[in-house]
Amino acid sequence: METFIQQIIDKEEIIILIIIFTAITIMSIVKALTRMITRLASERTRREIAAYIAEGSMTPEQGEKLLASGKQNNGSCGCG
Repeated sequence: METFIQQIIDKEEIIILIIIFTAITIMSIVKALTRMITRLASERTRREIAAYIAEGSMTPEQGEKLLASGKQNNGSCGCG
């Protein structure tokens, strides 16, 4: 067992490459999930605005304004 551990330690280059590959993979997955959640949230918002317009508690112009302001904001916090 000790020789196996020593062999792994001796191959530092391979371990570094594995760590880099793993980090890149995890970052890609997190970025994809973030995009998916953002799109789902924006679609849900559009549906809610459409429902408010359909029930008459909001005018189409107000809904259009809300949707346009969301596109200008582009999902950021509005800071800076």
